[in-house]
Amino acid sequence: MSQPVKSVDLAGSTDVVERVRKVLDAEAESLVALRRELHQIPELALDLPQTASRVRAEFEALGCEITDAREVSGFVAVLRGGGYEPGDKHPTVLLRADMDALPVVEETGVEWASTNGAMHACGHDMHMAGIVGAARALHAVRDRLVGDVLFFLQPGEEGWDGAQHLIDEGLLEASGAQPDHAYGLHVWSGRFPSGIITTRPGALMASTDSMHIEVKGRGGHGSAPFLALDPVPVIAEIITQSHVAVTREFDISDPVVATCGAVLAGTTSNVIPDSARASFTLRTFSEANRQRLPDVLERLARGIAAAHGMDVVVEREILYPPTINDAAEAAFVEQVTDAVFPGRFAELPAPLGAGEDFSKILQRIPGCYVFVSAVPEGVDAESAPFNHSPRAFYDDSYLTDCSLLLASLAVARLCP
Repeated sequence: MSQPVKSVDLAGSTDVVERVRKVLDAEAESLVALRRELHQIPELALDLPQTASRVRAEFEALGCEITDAREVSGFVAVLRGGGYEPGDKHPTVLLRADMDALPVVEETGVEWASTNGAMHACGHDMHMAGIVGAARALHAVRDRLVGDVLFFLQPGEEGWDGAQHLIDEGLLEASGAQPDHAYGLHVWSGRFPSGIITTRPGALMASTDSMHIEVKGRGGHGSAPFLALDPVPVIAEIITQSHVAVTREFDISDPVVATCGAVLAGTTSNVIPDSARASFTLRTFSEANRQRLPDVLERLARGIAAAHGMDVVVEREILYPPTINDAAEAAFVEQVTDAVFPGRFAELPAPLGAGEDFSKILQRIPGCYVFVSAVPEGVDAESAPFNHSPRAFYDDSYLTDCSLLLASLAVARLCP
């Protein structure tokens, strides 16, 4: 439950933030080198042996307490603060980074481009180097921290439910208790002006689930459809009527999206197939609509199919819930950002339709997810290749900003 929003007084920790800045200024070149090294070894899904090993070594060098995931390439690292006595009750702050890449052939043309058929097209290399920078800086000021920092390094954000794997293994409690606050960030290669830092309270990103509807008909010769049960016009009707259902059954103030991205039916023009299948991505901004949307579509599909004397088989794939920022935590992030990066915060006016498995952490811990624009200065953000593009480019001059933001959020919580 959200606590009342309080103004953030950084006066007591201003000197600590300045120490963090100095550390990051000194580490900037090293962090860029690390980012580019990671960029050249992209790995996919849940198995990231090179990537996880390389990043893990950075936390090991800082003397963090590391707990490895057993089933996937992920780990958590605990940095103990030095500002409290053993046995004292103290808070823990979670900072998260994702480590997986995408199956995209890179076309940026940079000297340090990946060449193995995968690419950090969503900027996770920036996230990894950014959290390493935050860890180095927080390690340097650990004498002032009256609590602990849990660094959460996960694989499989890109549709593989990586966060859930670490949660299921109990790694959220690796510090000895579940964290009190959770923060993560994501860089953008387009859309947002250079250097802008943005988030919003409440719904930030959508749920991402899938649904597959297969109409079971009876095949036959294309010249005699009256002797068959043709599933093709039925699946077409289901697809078109799904758009009507979305606009007529759901409140416009809590929107939903049901997009059919794949249709499979038949193999040649003169044969009526036995079945036709449509696959939908489902996006919602509330858990209530997330539960209701597939029910509405299934009812619609069964009704249409029955009207044509056919049946349907429905499969549902449940992936990520909506990413919901705690209101008090979002206000806290805004205030810290204004203090550390004056003039660079802009509240996101509406949630985004993309999904994110940091949502699994935010279901358990009050926290906030933040966006940082890494569009190069002078480049038009609206026309710049966006995340997941083979030409997506993230300016690593914003890398230490990512580190500073994460570290400052921890400092503001742990340096009273």
